[in-house]
Amino acid sequence: MKLIVLFSAVIFVLAGCGATQPPPLYYYGDYPATVYQFFKSDEMTISEQIDEMKQVIEQSNNNDQRIAPGVHAHLGMLYFESGNPTEGEYHFMQEKRLFPESSHFIDFLLNQHKG
Repeated sequence: MKLIVLFSAVIFVLAGCGATQPPPLYYYGDYPATVYQFFKSDEMTISEQIDEMKQVIEQSNNNDQRIAPGVHAHLGMLYFESGNPTEGEYHFMQEKRLFPESSHFIDFLLNQHKG
């Protein structure tokens, strides 16, 4: 009897391991690594970081996955840092459109860069 209970328990555990997980809610791509490089700032130039962030957005679109919160905001910040405020403002507005809860923070950042 103990053998049957043990065997049943093993079957249930193994069956649980095979269960598929739901897909992630957002697509992050290399976003965390790019943010790390920004703060480390000695291995990648700003233009390389911009290229990485644009790839993350493109891959998100190609995979029909929602882009993660903060991706457009970070790209906008990189554009401001590189001297391209037009693109920076565009990506800040994209962040506000996709994540309205970030509006106050994005407005704060826009005021900082305009002032």
